[in-house]
Amino acid sequence: MTTSIFVNLPVSDLEASKAFYTALGYTINPNFTDETAACVVFSDTIYAMLLTHAKFSEFTKQPIADTQNSTAAIVALSADSREDVDALAAKALEAGGSETYDAQDLGFMYSRAFRDLDGHHWEVLWMDEAAAQAGPPEH
Repeated sequence: MTTSIFVNLPVSDLEASKAFYTALGYTINPNFTDETAACVVFSDTIYAMLLTHAKFSEFTKQPIADTQNSTAAIVALSADSREDVDALAAKALEAGGSETYDAQDLGFMYSRAFRDLDGHHWEVLWMDEAAAQAGPPEH
């Protein structure tokens, strides 16, 4: 059995969040979408469940983190090239996201980071295939 990942994210405006992620080129799975939740499809094994605050609160007794002022998690997505990293980051910024930090170029790895409309921290990274097989360089 293939393992899938479902990242559950509380959102303050479900329709705006759906528009944000579709502007990045992802799709919404209507089978798992209603007025309280939307399933963003990143790949055949990676999904983000966008949940209204009321719906998200059904799954936890903890308070919802204020991700506009703190980081609760960093979700990283791979890209096929440096250009793809830049393209996705540009789409995020055009759709209303904000850049978390400047691009990081380590030679073998290139990344950009942004926050979505609710402040959730996302990173997009490309890594050289040979470097990925060899592991991190020695310091």
